[in-house]
Amino acid sequence: MQPPVGQGVAGFFGSRLLRKKPGRAAPPCRNDASDAAPARNEATSGEAARKADGQASLASPRHIFAAIAPQNKPTVNNAVPQRKGERDREGECRLFSCQTPYTPPTTEEDELSFLRLVRSRRVGPTTFHRLMAEHGSAAAALAALPEVARASGMERYESCPAAVALKELATGRRLGARPLLYGRKDYPPGLLGLADAPPFLWSIGDPALAARPSVALIGARNASSLGLRMARRLAGELSEAGFLIVSGLARGIDAAAHEAALPLGTAGVQAGGIDVVYPAENAALYRNMAEKGLRLAELPPGAEPVARHFPQRNRIIAGMAQATLVIEAAARSGSLLTARMALDYGREVMAVPGHPLDGRATGCNMLIRDGAVLIRDAADVIALIGAPEPAVALAPAAPPPSPPPEPAAQDIAARILAALGPSPTPEDLVLRDLAIDAATFTRHVFLLELDGRVRRLPGALLSRT
Repeated sequence: MQPPVGQGVAGFFGSRLLRKKPGRAAPPCRNDASDAAPARNEATSGEAARKADGQASLASPRHIFAAIAPQNKPTVNNAVPQRKGERDREGECRLFSCQTPYTPPTTEEDELSFLRLVRSRRVGPTTFHRLMAEHGSAAAALAALPEVARASGMERYESCPAAVALKELATGRRLGARPLLYGRKDYPPGLLGLADAPPFLWSIGDPALAARPSVALIGARNASSLGLRMARRLAGELSEAGFLIVSGLARGIDAAAHEAALPLGTAGVQAGGIDVVYPAENAALYRNMAEKGLRLAELPPGAEPVARHFPQRNRIIAGMAQATLVIEAAARSGSLLTARMALDYGREVMAVPGHPLDGRATGCNMLIRDGAVLIRDAADVIALIGAPEPAVALAPAAPPPSPPPEPAAQDIAARILAALGPSPTPEDLVLRDLAIDAATFTRHVFLLELDGRVRRLPGALLSRT
C-alpha cells in the first residue's frame, strides 16, 4: 500500500536534512536571512535548555539570543510540528495562531525600525518573529537587542544603523520596488504564520497576484525537451484554471513555467536582490514579469545570489504555494529540498514521473515511490487540491518574441544533447523547443549521429545514446 504523502516523503528526505556549518560573526547588517532554515532545526527542548544556560555556541547564526529561546515546545495549534511531516489540524506548519501576534508598521518610522531589526546581525526570520512577539514592536525589540545579546555572552552588540536601512529603502524605491512587510494586507497570505516567514520582501509587479491560489512548479535547470514541454503545458493549463504559478526564475523548468503562465500572471522568487538578474539569459523574462507578473526578493537590492541564498529562496516558494509540483529533478537537487520544505509546511507534494534511465527523472521517481502524488496533467492537480474560485478569465496571449540570433555550432550541439534523453522524443518537438531553423538542426543531428551521441529511431524519433 502506498504510504501517505506526508509520511512517505518525510521518510525519503530524512537523511537529506540541510546542515549549516558554524561560521564567523556577520557584520552589523546582513545580506542574508541568518536563521532562515525551518525552525524545526532551531529548537529542541534540550537545545533550548542549553541555550538558556548560556552554553550554546555563538558561532552558529541560528543558535543565538538564549534569553528569547523558548524553554518548551509550544502546542501543535501554534507551533511547528514536533516530527518531520507532522501537520496541525489546518494542514499547515505554523508557529503562530491565525491572527498576527504583533501589529505591522503603520508609519515610516515604524517601517525603518522594522527593516533595521530584519537586517541586524544574527536576527534571522525565526528570531525576528520571537523578538516581535515578545516586545510588540520593532523599536522595542531594537532597544532590547543589546541586553539580549549580553545575556547570551555577546559583548558590544550593535544593531543595523538607521542610515543603512534608510539607504536600502531609498534604493529600493528608486528601482520601482515596493516593500511588503509581514502582517500588512499586501503581504503574501501563504507565508503568514510560518515559523521562518520572511519579515520583509521587496516586490516589483502586482502584489495582489500573491493572494490567488497558487501552485509551485519547479524542476531541473538542464531540463529535457519533454520536461520543458510538460512544464509549459501544466503551467498554462493551471494558470487558465485560476492558479498563480510560482517558481524560482531559474533556467529550465522554472523559466518555461513562468513564460507559459505570463499572460495570466506568475510570481517568481529571486535568490538575490530585486534588481539582480540571474541567470543573465532570463533578462527578458525579468522585464516581462515586472509588467505582467510579480517578482519577490528577500535580500537587499544589489545582493548577488550565492549558494546559501537558494535554500532561503526555496522556502518562500514552498510557503507561498498550497502545492509543489516537481518536473524533472536529479537525485540530489534543490527541487527536492523545496519539496521537503513544502512537506514540512503541510503542503501537498506532487511529481511528474520520468524514464528510469534518465538521471533528470530520478528525483521525481523517488518522490513518487515515497508517497508524492503522481501527476499526468493539470486535471490531476485540480483533483488533488480543488479548483480555485472564481476562475480567472483567459487573457489574450502575448505576441511571440523575436527569434534569437543563431548560436555557435558547439552550442547548438550541446543544446540538442541537453534536450534529449534515453527516452525517444519526437524530432519536431525538439526542433520547436530549440527555436532554430530546420536545416541547421538536421545538419547538427546528422553530425551527432556520426559521433554516436544521438540515435535516430523509426517514426521521426530521437534519443541520446
